[in-house]
Amino acid sequence: MASRTAAEILVDTLIEWDVRVVFGLPGDGINGIMEALRQRQDRIRFIQARHEEAAAFMACAYAKYTSTLGVCLATSGPGGIHLLNGLYDAKLDGQPVLAITGHHFHDLIGTYAQQDVDLDKLFENVARSSVRIMGVSHVAPVTHLACRTSLAYGCVTHLNFPVDLQEQKENGGRSKRNVVRHADTTILPRGGGVPSDEHLNAAAEVLNAGEKITMLVGRGALGAGDEVERLAEALASPVVKALLGKAVLPDDSPYTTGGIGLLGTKPSEEALEGCDTLLMVGTSFPYIEFLPDPGEKRAVQIDCDPVRIGLRYPVEVGLVGDAARTIRKLLPLLRTRSERGFLETARRSMQDWNALMEKRATREDRPMKPQVLAAELSKRLRPDAIVSCDSGTAATWFARHIRVQRGQMYSLSGNLATMACGLPYAIAAQIAHPGRQSVAFVGDGALTMLMGELATAVKYALPVKVFVLRNDTLGQIKWEQMVFLGNPEFGCDLQPIDFAAVARACGATGMRIEDPAACGSQIELALETPGPVVVEAIVDPFEPPMPAAIKAAQAVRFGEALARGEPDRGEIIRTVLKDRIKEMV
Repeated sequence: MASRTAAEILVDTLIEWDVRVVFGLPGDGINGIMEALRQRQDRIRFIQARHEEAAAFMACAYAKYTSTLGVCLATSGPGGIHLLNGLYDAKLDGQPVLAITGHHFHDLIGTYAQQDVDLDKLFENVARSSVRIMGVSHVAPVTHLACRTSLAYGCVTHLNFPVDLQEQKENGGRSKRNVVRHADTTILPRGGGVPSDEHLNAAAEVLNAGEKITMLVGRGALGAGDEVERLAEALASPVVKALLGKAVLPDDSPYTTGGIGLLGTKPSEEALEGCDTLLMVGTSFPYIEFLPDPGEKRAVQIDCDPVRIGLRYPVEVGLVGDAARTIRKLLPLLRTRSERGFLETARRSMQDWNALMEKRATREDRPMKPQVLAAELSKRLRPDAIVSCDSGTAATWFARHIRVQRGQMYSLSGNLATMACGLPYAIAAQIAHPGRQSVAFVGDGALTMLMGELATAVKYALPVKVFVLRNDTLGQIKWEQMVFLGNPEFGCDLQPIDFAAVARACGATGMRIEDPAACGSQIELALETPGPVVVEAIVDPFEPPMPAAIKAAQAVRFGEALARGEPDRGEIIRTVLKDRIKEMV
C-alpha cells in the first residue's frame, strides 16, 4: 500500500468520524488538502462556497440541522480570517464545528512571507482548541482530538496546516513518545445524561410547592418536545419558547405561549410576570430584562452544561443532564395539578394574541405589510420544511407569524445575531436533508452581504427557496436608533437592488410580490417551481417591529426621535396611527 500524504491522513480521519461534507473555498494554502478531497470525493463531498464566511455559516447550520460535526475549510491568511464570523456564530450557539485552514511554508512562518498570519493564534478565542500541525505524524492524533472535542463540548475547534507539510509522506519518523494510534479513536463516550436522585427530589419539591408555574425552553430542549408537553400537562404550565427553541413545540400546542423578548408575545410576558415558579429547560436566554427580577420567583433549571446553571436567573435547584432524559426521570416525582386556572388564562390570552396577529397579517395595504408575507408563507410550508431566518426585522416576523408545525426545523443566528447567515443556512439545510423543503426568510440588507451564494445554490442544483423582504433600509437598526436611543435614523437607507434580476443573473428563478391579494398564490408558485428561487417581496419600510408591550421609556424616546428631525417622521406617524386604528375597529 502506497504511503499517504499528511493531507490524505487528515481527510481519512474526517471520514472515520463520519464527516461526509466539507464546506469551503480552494486556495494555494490548502492545495494538498484539496487533492486529498478530490481523490476521496466518492466518500466525502466538497461544497464550494463563494465566500469563506458563508462556508463557516454552512458548517454551523449543518451541525444545527443534523446534530453532527460541521466542517469548513479555508486557505491561509485572508481565507482563514473570513471564516471568523461564521465560527463565532457556531461558538455562541454551542455547535460542533471543525475549521481547517492552510498556512504558507512551515520554515517561512514569522519571516514576513506572503499571507503570514498565525491563524492558530488568531482563532484562540473562537475555538476551544486551535492547533498548528507540525508534521505527518502529528496529523491523526490532533484531528481525532479536534473532532472529539467539538462533538463532546458543542464547540469550535481549529487545525492550521502549513502547505508544505500537507505533502509530507508517512515515513515512520515519529518522536519516541508518539506511539502509533495512541489517540486514534472515534469512540465518543457519553455520560448518563441525568442528574442525581438527590437533585431530582429537590427539584420536585420546589415544583410541587408552586401554584403558578411557567416553563421557559430553548435550543437544549429541541427533540424533547413530547417530554416538555407531558411536563407542562402535569404542572399545568404554559411553555414560553426562546427563539432558538422555536421548534421545541408546534405553535398549535395547547401549552405554548410562543416567544419571549423583543420578538415575543404578550402572553409569554404575562406568563413570566404572573408565575410564582420558573422552570427553565435547555436555555440561557440572554435578554435578562424580560425575565423576572432575581429572587422574585422560585426557580429550577435543566441544562446539559453545568456552567449555564443560574447564568441568567438564580435557581434553587440545577439539574445537569439531557433535557428529555431528565424530564422523564422527574415526571414520576411530580404531583399532577387539578387546578389549571393559570394555564387556562394563558390559553385565553394566546387566543387573543393570535387573533391580533391574524389581523396584522391580513392587511391589504400597499406597500405590503411584511407580516403578510410571513403568514402566507407559513400556511404553505410543507410538514418537513426547514426554515432558516436572518437577523434584522425579518426575525420579528419569523418569530411571530411563521407558525411551527410538528416535525419542522427552524434556526437562525441566536446569540451572535449576525446578519448574512440565512441563505448559507438554507443551503446547508438542503445539502444535509436533500429530500426536505428548505426555505430562507431574509431581509434585503442581510441577503446583500453574501448574495453570491445564490450561485452556490445554482451550481449544486439545490431547490432552496429564498424569500427576501425588500424595504430598502436596515430596518432593525433604524428602529433601534429611534425607540431605544431617541435618535433620528441615520445611515440606514439602502441603495435599491432588484433581487429578482440578481437571481436570474445567477441562474436561479426570480419573482416579485407587491400585491398582498396575490401574495399567497405567488408563494405557492415559488414553492412549486423547480430549482433555486428568489422571491422579492416589496414591503412597507415604515412598519415598526415593536415589542409586544411598549414600555413608557421606549415611547418617550420614539417621540424624541420624531421631534429631533427624523426624516420620515410623517410617514412613520401615519403608519403607526393607521395600524393602531385598524386594530381597534
